[in-house]
Amino acid sequence: MLLEIRNLSSRYGRIQALHSIDVDVDEGELVALVGANGAGKTTLLRTISGVQPPSEGTVTLANRDITTFSSSRRVKLGVVQVPEGRQVFGPMSVEDNLLLGSYTRERAEAARTIEEMYARFPILKEKRHQMAGTLSGGQQQMLTMGRALMAKPRILLLDEPSMGLAPLLVDEIFEIVSQLRSAGTTIFMVEQNAFMALEIADRAYVLEAGHVTLSGTGEELLSNEKVIEAYLGI
Repeated sequence: MLLEIRNLSSRYGRIQALHSIDVDVDEGELVALVGANGAGKTTLLRTISGVQPPSEGTVTLANRDITTFSSSRRVKLGVVQVPEGRQVFGPMSVEDNLLLGSYTRERAEAARTIEEMYARFPILKEKRHQMAGTLSGGQQQMLTMGRALMAKPRILLLDEPSMGLAPLLVDEIFEIVSQLRSAGTTIFMVEQNAFMALEIADRAYVLEAGHVTLSGTGEELLSNEKVIEAYLGI
């Protein structure tokens, strides 16, 4: 198992945001975490990436306990997050934004990888000298994903990749996520759009008020009556 979360809890002061979470992500899998706003989804990603310390429990990467590791150390080990809300560096060019993702790597490696990103996201090559802040929402989402992929992650943490995008762009972003999975990228994705997430996920977890309440394959959860009623609007 590539990523193992065991008995993980997290607090903001007196407020407990996560309660004894157990999650697994295997090499090459796309695993989704779905739930309503405020369920604790982003807190779990922040805890995995080292931004938010757990109050108890462990985070293990490839059988190595990384619970106490800093965010920067986790990035060097291959735990890379695409944050919610895109968060590009607006006054910098598209290319400079991409290169920021390769700060842990040699310059020659970064040069090769940026060509891979341009092959994967042709629109970014077309706009490589343009200021990132002038891109559309969908293009900015591609840029933040490309920036994360520049680090050659062992596991890519996606936080609400469809947030704030028009429906047509949502379809495009989920197609890109599917392509990344098909290319062998291991992905743990937090997403409020349960239907889209479960359609492409190998496996998924449902988070409610900081508790994992359901888990199974994406197909199983798509047909689960509780999930249908609470999240799919059917």
